[in-house]
Amino acid sequence: MEAFLLSQLGVRGSWHPVGRGQACSYTPCNARHSPTTEIERAQNVRGTEADKPRPRGSLQTWLRGRDHLEAAGHVCILKDALDFESPSEISDFIKAESLEAAMALHLYRGGRLLPGHGIPFGIIFGGTDLNEDVKHGEKNKVMGKVLEEARFAVAFTESMKETAQRQWPHAKDKIYVQSQGIATVPNTTFNWNTFLQRSEINQSADNLHVFLLICGLRQVKDPLYLVDAFSEWHQEEPNIYMVIVGPEVDPVFTREVKAKVKRTAGVRLIGEIAQEDLHAVMKNCFAVVNSSVSEGMSAAILEAMDLEVPVLARNIPGNAAVVKHEVTGLLFSDPQERENNRLENQGF
Repeated sequence: MEAFLLSQLGVRGSWHPVGRGQACSYTPCNARHSPTTEIERAQNVRGTEADKPRPRGSLQTWLRGRDHLEAAGHVCILKDALDFESPSEISDFIKAESLEAAMALHLYRGGRLLPGHGIPFGIIFGGTDLNEDVKHGEKNKVMGKVLEEARFAVAFTESMKETAQRQWPHAKDKIYVQSQGIATVPNTTFNWNTFLQRSEINQSADNLHVFLLICGLRQVKDPLYLVDAFSEWHQEEPNIYMVIVGPEVDPVFTREVKAKVKRTAGVRLIGEIAQEDLHAVMKNCFAVVNSSVSEGMSAAILEAMDLEVPVLARNIPGNAAVVKHEVTGLLFSDPQERENNRLENQGF
């Protein structure tokens, strides 16, 4: 069988963790058509890896999935949905590579390209598909059609599954829950002081509290949501900093973020960095912050937990499914909640 994995990789599956810091396997429970067996049904798989996009989000999910399939004797073609401008290009690609199965991450961005090509496929919900795209009538209709043809669909959480079942009841028997897994490998030679200098934070690391926001610069991640609150805090306590790390996904929004950060005290903006270095930064920071408007299951939050770093997350369904307030992290609904509680006197 020939197979390929499809996603919009430039922006952030369900792989069950084997153990801390290890790779993950994909094993949904009680599935009549297991996603793994659908892809592994035939014996001969041929393919090539696409040029590697940015090493965050959906790419990490697909790389883990591909590695496990290839470890079982298969080779998968990993493609970005943005590589295709129309379903006809997908059709040509399927024929050229003699593909026999496919998988897409994000019901709308990836899934809409797969129906009608005569090969079985499965879907992994992303986050914005269930939280945002469902609000748009035409997109909702398209996603419903995709689920009609899909062999299976995977949600990261029970709440995501319930949302999908409410929207598309005709597909309720083919939706399964499988939590996302992660693997953290911090760079052991990483120099924290060098990173602080690069971030133009000229203070001793001994009494420094850096809050790290990891996200691609696009509106759904809302990186500016906490900027003013952290700036006010920094002016009261100069050892407090907020550092935003991530790729420039939306050029127009990126300019807005850069302009805001440039004129805001106590907030820094760093471009994308290598995965291992990012994990090292997480280990050294005081807490990891998530301010997204919409999330499926935040890999950054999971990675922070794996590294035993405190988490502050905006109280949205995707985050609330992962973070138990005042137990595994803090959930907030307003930037000033940080001011009111002082992060439980910095002992959270």
